[in-house]
Amino acid sequence: MAYLVLARKHRPKTFSEMVGQEHVVQALENALTSQRLHHAYLFTGTRGVGKTTVSRILAKSLNCQGPDGQGGITATPCGVCQACKDIDTGRFVDYTELDAASNRGVDEVQALLEQAVYKPVQGRFKVFMIDEVHMLTGHAFNAMLKTLEEPPEYLKFVLATTDPQKVPVTVLSRCLQFNLRPMAPETVLEHLTRVLEAETVPAEPHALRLIARAARGSMRDALSLTDQAIAFGNGELLEAGVRQMLGSVDRGHVFRLIEALAQGDGKTVVDTAEGLRRDGMSAASTLEEMTAVLQAMAVLQAVPSRAESNDATDPDAAETERLAASMPADETQLLYSLCLHGRGELGLAPDEYAALTMVLLRLLAFKPTGAVGAEKKTLNEAARAAAPASRAPAVEAARPAVAAVVATAGPVAPPGQRLPVRDEPSLAATAASRPSVAADPAPAANVMAMQVRVQPPPGAREMPRESESTSIVPSEEGDFWHATVTQMVAAEAITALARELALQSQLVARDVDQWLLRVERESLNQTSSREKLQTALAALGHGVKIAIEIGAVADSPARRNKQAADERQRVAEEAIRNDPEIQSMMRDWDARIVPGTLKPA
Repeated sequence: MAYLVLARKHRPKTFSEMVGQEHVVQALENALTSQRLHHAYLFTGTRGVGKTTVSRILAKSLNCQGPDGQGGITATPCGVCQACKDIDTGRFVDYTELDAASNRGVDEVQALLEQAVYKPVQGRFKVFMIDEVHMLTGHAFNAMLKTLEEPPEYLKFVLATTDPQKVPVTVLSRCLQFNLRPMAPETVLEHLTRVLEAETVPAEPHALRLIARAARGSMRDALSLTDQAIAFGNGELLEAGVRQMLGSVDRGHVFRLIEALAQGDGKTVVDTAEGLRRDGMSAASTLEEMTAVLQAMAVLQAVPSRAESNDATDPDAAETERLAASMPADETQLLYSLCLHGRGELGLAPDEYAALTMVLLRLLAFKPTGAVGAEKKTLNEAARAAAPASRAPAVEAARPAVAAVVATAGPVAPPGQRLPVRDEPSLAATAASRPSVAADPAPAANVMAMQVRVQPPPGAREMPRESESTSIVPSEEGDFWHATVTQMVAAEAITALARELALQSQLVARDVDQWLLRVERESLNQTSSREKLQTALAALGHGVKIAIEIGAVADSPARRNKQAADERQRVAEEAIRNDPEIQSMMRDWDARIVPGTLKPA
């Protein structure tokens, strides 16, 4: 006897045997039980989710005669009457399946519709099932519209498609549409376990997990892969054999990569990528596995209680939970995005493993470095050391760490070169001159004041930020830098990031061949932006090199422009409020000025 593949041998025969499509099964069972039957059904969904299967079960439900030959329309076809057996074997005269992929013309559709004038020969209803209906031509759709809208009472249409967007809306409006969803890996795993128990085939649980993930929501694909794995493993399913057959990457490599990225260990990342190359593992599969693990990590980071509901038999659950606790949530999201978009780059690179290495190293390029990273680390250590204490002692414990970071932060000029810096208020003096919210009874001499933004109560007007309300003290360097930047911007000598670098920076000192700028954000300190700014300055006669330091900026062209714009806005608003006609309208007609609508001319 010829071997029957698992996908056909274990095709569901009744609605109760279908898995993963409870929403469709419930609707059809209720309609059959109450006999509220539509004349046309449209089943949509990806390949292998049960569109043809549910069509055949529906045809059996409509034509089932019962074991005694006296049955009627039912949601539970008997499977033993002649109609049920003939539909299962494809020999039922009144059930016609048309493959629209190979019979897509108007002639084929008209030949099918010609049968509609004849009453059923053997069953209770004629059922026309058109698979991949979106492949029909426009003339074929038009030919069936009238019959589809008002068929004889004994005729039912069942349409199936993997692409409902290509089905004309005139057809969609004549059908009841049911969307069969891709099945979750857990659902596929449970069904595969039952099938292999019935087949008495030994299988390792993790081997079935690999097949369930590789099926991508398709039960038919899962059963076909299981057939292939049984042949590959000579009658048994072992994890190592299934992994080799699928070419999937061991999750151990994925966990090692993610842990190395979390620790900033570039050597381990490169070595692991080279190991994948030597073992012949797929670069695309590596990124897919990493995306799946990172998605699970992000869920655990957002909802820690989900860890309690993880499958205890899944060996990857504990490692995923450990990595979720070791990597910040923002880095998890960044790495997920890089892996997701990196798959598209594999085909563009001459070597997919080189592209894989670049995708992995890209996260290290975006990780905090230098003073910023040290400050975050020091603050975290200080907070952990003061965790058992109250909130106030915790802040006090963190202050020395903050002061130490401030004292050591800031790369300046190249070693061996001293730049003459003009007198300007120090950072501590600037901070001390700002109004504080609450006075500290005993402030430490080496503690830097940290600005805190307080959320205003509902309905209250938010006060302007300190950086916006503090006036700028003009200086010779500030005047010179503002005039120079304004000239370059007006001439469009600098654009994009180079322009932002110039506008957001403060000129701290000028030497004969080098100028020192200060910016607040590390992201502005890019080599390309600095070189473009040097080129623009050279065009103005300033052939100097630019050195950048990171720190608080008190006077920049952007701040000056903002202050000038605020002053113009204030003058415009004052002129409107002091206008006699406006005041008369506000007094006599209870008029008001809508905030944000006044703009200086």
